[in-house]
Amino acid sequence: MTSPRKHLVKDFNHFITCYVCKGYLIKPTTVTECLHTFCKSCIVQHFEDSNDCPKCGIQVHETNPLEMLRLDNTLEEIIFKLVPELREKEQQQEIEFWRSRKSKENGEEDGPRSKRSRLDADNDDGGDGDYHRSDPQIAICLDCLRNNSLVEENIVRGLMKKFIRCSTRVTVGTIKKFLSLKLKLPSSYELDVLCNGEIMGKDHTMEFIYMTRWRLRGETDYPMVLEYRPRIDFG
Repeated sequence: MTSPRKHLVKDFNHFITCYVCKGYLIKPTTVTECLHTFCKSCIVQHFEDSNDCPKCGIQVHETNPLEMLRLDNTLEEIIFKLVPELREKEQQQEIEFWRSRKSKENGEEDGPRSKRSRLDADNDDGGDGDYHRSDPQIAICLDCLRNNSLVEENIVRGLMKKFIRCSTRVTVGTIKKFLSLKLKLPSSYELDVLCNGEIMGKDHTMEFIYMTRWRLRGETDYPMVLEYRPRIDFG
């Protein structure tokens, strides 16, 4: 009886490595438009600068490529079984990352600049002193609907970092204040905040928008996308 043929992990590397970072796929995420798979962090970061697939170049989505991503949990389990200790190493790195980030935040806690830039709805909700850290949190991607005339005048350059995490109690009004501060908009400009093309009211909370407007609710691995559109306030 012929003994079963043995395979080395490197025989499968073509199928389980990321085209972007060249490492093993971590939280493998597939682009539904072309079915190419990347590390979740790699493809999300890539889509900050481009709407095209980094491997084949196809346009994934005209405005919001994050909608076309799906986490592949089955592939993740296969990779963890194929590569010894990969799961443990990733878990340890994640623990160390959050520990260092927490230490950094604590060190900057008293700085006026860090307090000013915090998104949690301290102003709108009465200021309870803990920035609503005990509230349920939600991940949000803030995308700019570019107005060509404003771009030409260098009024709007977009956010350097458009992914944020905040309390579900945060309102659209607070999001507008945050954007106005970060974008350094003149007082003559107003902002519309939209979800799936619909303008949101200033008193709508992130929880309300997620439950009633966001099409991908339940996809907890991906942020809710809000679009903002600067305009001149003629009022």
